[in-house]
Amino acid sequence: MQETRQNKIARLLQKELSLIFQQQTRATHGVMVSVTRVKISPDLSICTAYLSIFPSEKAEEILTNINANGKSVRYELGTRVRNQLRIVPELRFFIDDSLDYIDRIDELLNK
Repeated sequence: MQETRQNKIARLLQKELSLIFQQQTRATHGVMVSVTRVKISPDLSICTAYLSIFPSEKAEEILTNINANGKSVRYELGTRVRNQLRIVPELRFFIDDSLDYIDRIDELLNK
């Protein structure tokens, strides 16, 4: 039963974080941040979000910027989900490099 609740909360957080990043990166032309996967701890206190950043050359720089502004992202998330969650989880962001990995495999297979 707990797993179902975790999945629902993870989907909610993924949707809201995607909207937040879409809104924030609208001002920065040529940069797109999407949330590919969200995992939530069983006690709903830690949210691990995997981000896909385009262009991938700027990924580290943008991730550093997101981590530096983590409190404002968490605050914005809290205002959006305040009716669904009592406590806004701690946010942790990581780069999802699965697409780069798939491209690399395709490149090697084509050789």
